[in-house]
Amino acid sequence: MSLSAIPADASTSPHAGLTNQTFEIVNNSLEMPPRLTGVGKWPETSSSSSGNLMGNKIRVAIIDPHPIFRDGVVCTLAGQADIEIVDQGASADDAIRIAADSKPDVLVLDTSVRGGGMNAIETIARECPTVKTLILTMSADQENVCNALKWGARGYLLKGTSGSELVTTVRSLSQGECYVSPNLAASLLMRPSIASVETEKRVDRLSDLTPREEQVLSILKEGHSNKEIGKKLDLSEKTIKHHLTRILQKLQVRNRVEAALLASDRASSIVSS
Repeated sequence: MSLSAIPADASTSPHAGLTNQTFEIVNNSLEMPPRLTGVGKWPETSSSSSGNLMGNKIRVAIIDPHPIFRDGVVCTLAGQADIEIVDQGASADDAIRIAADSKPDVLVLDTSVRGGGMNAIETIARECPTVKTLILTMSADQENVCNALKWGARGYLLKGTSGSELVTTVRSLSQGECYVSPNLAASLLMRPSIASVETEKRVDRLSDLTPREEQVLSILKEGHSNKEIGKKLDLSEKTIKHHLTRILQKLQVRNRVEAALLASDRASSIVSS
């Protein structure tokens, strides 16, 4: 079934059946790399949260080598009142050109495009930092997911996703958040090892965190959103974002996925010792 045949009604509840091992990727508001938050939670999909902060339409470009699938994605997104399709392409060169010329808010990209989608991600992140790249692909390979996030992608979805999930993710990315499919996020956290010299150094940096930052990281590791962390600690969401920014800086990690993995690694080492 094509995406165009899947209802994308914002009232649909895509989080049904998710567990505490599914993860949502969220970016902070200071143009930092993507960070991990929210287990089993989805960004709000009401009309009040759609579109960018100024109320303008979300400008989206679609880069996919398969015309039929690309048409389905276009139909799914163009059917939303707050989303506008500004361009389409089929290769890595198209992605880089469109990012530079059209400057969409969100660029949906298949990593299997001619010329290498991964190369396009890195180039776009470097040369067009305001463009948020959302990967929509068949590959569920953990290394591909990690590399895409490391090189600058703000979201990662599989082509088996629903239309409502795609719409919700595009809206989230346009507002500075980031997202990874729950099953992919869970598999990343369950990776058997991220042991390396650099990782060990980063784990050591956990000792540099303040007691409050340790509290925030501990709750983040459980998969709670910024709002949920704030409620648990009786702090504002803005304060939580500030703490998370400091945590990323101290741990010298690019995103919240890495921060959560480091915290999980330390917990595992303590248990096994």
